Amino acid sequence: MIEWAALVFCTLATLVHIASAAMSLWRVRQHAAPAQPPRSLPPVSIIRPVCGLDPYDELTLRSTFELAHPDLDLVFCSARERDAAVPLVRQLMAEYPHVSARLLIGDDKSTPNPKLNNIIKGWVATRHRWIVIADSNVLMPADYVHQLMAGMRSDTGLVCSPPIGSRPSGFWSEVECAFLNTYQARWQLAADTAGFGFAQGKSMLWRKDLLDAAGGIRALGVEIAEDAAATKVVRAEGLRVRLVDAPFEQPLGPRSKQQVLDRQIRWARLRRATFPLCYMPELLTGSVLPVISAALAAPVLEIDSISAAALMAALWFGVEALLARGAGWHVSAVSPVAWLVRDLVLPLVWLKGWTGDGFTWRGNDMTVAEPEQTRA
Repeated sequence: MIEWAALVFCTLATLVHIASAAMSLWRVRQHAAPAQPPRSLPPVSIIRPVCGLDPYDELTLRSTFELAHPDLDLVFCSARERDAAVPLVRQLMAEYPHVSARLLIGDDKSTPNPKLNNIIKGWVATRHRWIVIADSNVLMPADYVHQLMAGMRSDTGLVCSPPIGSRPSGFWSEVECAFLNTYQARWQLAADTAGFGFAQGKSMLWRKDLLDAAGGIRALGVEIAEDAAATKVVRAEGLRVRLVDAPFEQPLGPRSKQQVLDRQIRWARLRRATFPLCYMPELLTGSVLPVISAALAAPVLEIDSISAAALMAALWFGVEALLARGAGWHVSAVSPVAWLVRDLVLPLVWLKGWTGDGFTWRGNDMTVAEPEQTRA
């Protein structure tokens, strides 16, 4: 009985894994060639909050100034004049005097979310109806705005992009790619293809009047994660969140083990606090349980347990390799080991998501606990 139950679970999990990879690959391949900017794009404001410097920030921030768009209003936001990113932004503004760009300094502190507090002044100062909010570590291709605009439909309230990890340096940076690309981006693209898109705060294209009607930019402060609040705001309007077909890169550089684990635990706690019913089945999404199930089902398959487990692992990671290759995402000789380590870490991250509320984001101590719990 146990063997047959294990076989059924293993089969279903593998079919879902293959289906999610196929759906993601199909989405990415829709954008096989770079989109050409149309003759007339509407004016767009781009808000980029900065806080400290990441290894590739000069590359990613510079890409903002090199977008193929006829009418851009760039608004960079920093909470403090002394932030390490401020001199870089000023340097880039001086190098591209023909691009309309401003740097705003100040911290609103009206929500529990320091990133959102940094963005508020930028939202108020924007000049156009269409507004993009993009993290400083997003690498924007020349047709970035066009790709976001192409995702807009009559039933769409927000267009987003999950980050695709690129340019890793070191093993734990490879593990970060394993989390971001063939795991998280795969599931987000598959969910969006099935009509259940969730907002991702890395890149968000808003229609200003829609968010202002919902209470303005501060409405995203009702949740500790602004992208979770964005999803709920859009769905409350009877509209959909959509993802771009070809997600944008986030160059990584070096990562330590602790950095990777802390980031994944932070995201896990945010997902658990904002969408608990969606968070619960995440434990079933890695390869560990299917591999164990394959070993338990080995007698039914008339092979030994070690062979069954090895074949399942090879199939599971082979699907990820095909997805990464086909989508043009980072893949290397180290990737299979990184995928294995990621899946071994997933149950720990999932448990940590349930057993704690606090985390630190760029030096700010934050919590997903409700205010009453915080005061207790």
